[in-house]
Amino acid sequence: MANLNWKPFIYGGMASIVAEFGTFPIDLTKTRLQVQGQSQCMEVRYRGMFHALLRIGQEEGVRALYSGISPALLRQASYGTIKIGTYNTLKKLFVSHPEDETMVINVFCGVLSGVLSSSLANPTDVLKIRMQAQGSLLQGSMMANFINIYQQEGTRGLWRVSVCQYIYQQEEAPDPLRPHGRHHIHTFRFQFCVWPGGGASLKPSGRGSDSHDEPAGAGGQPLYKGTLDGLMKTWRNEGFFALYKGFWPNWLRLGPWNIIFFITFEQLKKLPL
Repeated sequence: MANLNWKPFIYGGMASIVAEFGTFPIDLTKTRLQVQGQSQCMEVRYRGMFHALLRIGQEEGVRALYSGISPALLRQASYGTIKIGTYNTLKKLFVSHPEDETMVINVFCGVLSGVLSSSLANPTDVLKIRMQAQGSLLQGSMMANFINIYQQEGTRGLWRVSVCQYIYQQEEAPDPLRPHGRHHIHTFRFQFCVWPGGGASLKPSGRGSDSHDEPAGAGGQPLYKGTLDGLMKTWRNEGFFALYKGFWPNWLRLGPWNIIFFITFEQLKKLPL
């Protein structure tokens, strides 16, 4: 541990923050497209990514396109830092030279670092999604809303996420050492395969005591009891293609996000530190 290299941790976090800020409005449209059509959000207000961007800007102002940016940046500061740094550190425990790496080692290190970083950063993801979905309706500072969630829903409210979200997030912060061409081909296949699970898990769910965007069933109980229950209810109530709400803005966001991330990461590595 004395030879622990701190640079991947810091550089990964900083590059993730820059990439998140540059592509956040697209992520906002993804969340809005996902939550519309649910039991308490039956009105379909947005016909697609560009229509959502235009309507949000016109009706709520340009600042609304960055609703939830504070917890999003905090999430990347923790998630990106831990994931990139832990991934590279874990690989060095198994191999000394990059050419000795195998797919099994890369998958194991990627899953372990992804689950660890997602678990620790999940509270910021919960608040980010709620702020994106509610826009100006969610008042108060980031810390005030964290406290509000904790007081009303307890610790479990801050870790309200499905297993599918952990799987889905493995592709969100890429490996800076992975060959770029292979990454983008793999990403398209991965996104198409896991999006139903990721889409269902990203839908805000609460106890009905928070705000109108968090669907609740009878008696104020959570609408979704878990991952599979959320998948089945979404499919049954909204149709199969509801599982792919927000697919295009999320997939189209990957290109700019990765470009900004890699450019920033490579420039940071050139610093004489």
